[in-house]
Amino acid sequence: MTLTIVGIGLIGGSLGITLKENGFATRVIGVDAKPENLHKATRRRLIDAEMSLAEGVAVADVIILATPVDAMRKLLPEILDRVGDHQTVVDVGSTKELLLTELEGHPNRGRFVACHPMAGTEFSGPEAALPNLFAGKMCVIVDGDESAPDALDTARRLFKSAGMTLSRLDRQAHDLHCAYVSHISHIASFALALTVLEKEKDEQRIFDLASSGFGSTVRLAKSSADMWIPIFRQNRDNVLDVLDEHIEQLSRFRTQLIKRDFDGFYERIERANEISKILQ
Repeated sequence: MTLTIVGIGLIGGSLGITLKENGFATRVIGVDAKPENLHKATRRRLIDAEMSLAEGVAVADVIILATPVDAMRKLLPEILDRVGDHQTVVDVGSTKELLLTELEGHPNRGRFVACHPMAGTEFSGPEAALPNLFAGKMCVIVDGDESAPDALDTARRLFKSAGMTLSRLDRQAHDLHCAYVSHISHIASFALALTVLEKEKDEQRIFDLASSGFGSTVRLAKSSADMWIPIFRQNRDNVLDVLDEHIEQLSRFRTQLIKRDFDGFYERIERANEISKILQ
């Protein structure tokens, strides 16, 4: 199995090293707009060779599109224009509705399987790639009924070989739920980091006093703007919906502090603790 990965960053690079080590792929080709990413990936042995997009698609059994989601809108139709009936194309993007809507009617739509492996870190680039990044995580297959059965089977085998469990959603449900459980977490982390940087001007004091709890809360604030701005752009309406609710919850905490309503504050914390029944 020859695997071509378009976009050798955290996710693409991690898939490259994982699928080569577990035997799913015998050869991994890298395609990237940044030559330095390809050089780093070659040095780290994430890929076996680097090629142009046309060359990489031509030799591949499976093509994984792992670029920022705005770039996917341009690249995916180009890739599907080139593939044959024996090839499978998979993406790993965090938003689906706009991408899939624009792809409707493409003659090779069946060769494409829309996937979202729910895994990652706050770091980016091929130097951040990890071989065990996907183990025990969930991969969502989106609108799987629109993919050819053999392509769908290949995508399932690929992510299962990486140690992932599989789930299925339609495009609207996927983007809505990702806004609730992923995208809002990043906005909250960005906002908290900006709040602390605005209020606490002494960087050494932040370093000295910040607990591990603070560190875990703002961890996502280290995430790449190049990756997240396209996600927020494409999932704007859903993110606005959940952001409005988040602001409302913060406002209620603020009101209770103003009124010294600590009994009510206590009740709200206990209600929030119920998340522990879901997240073990």
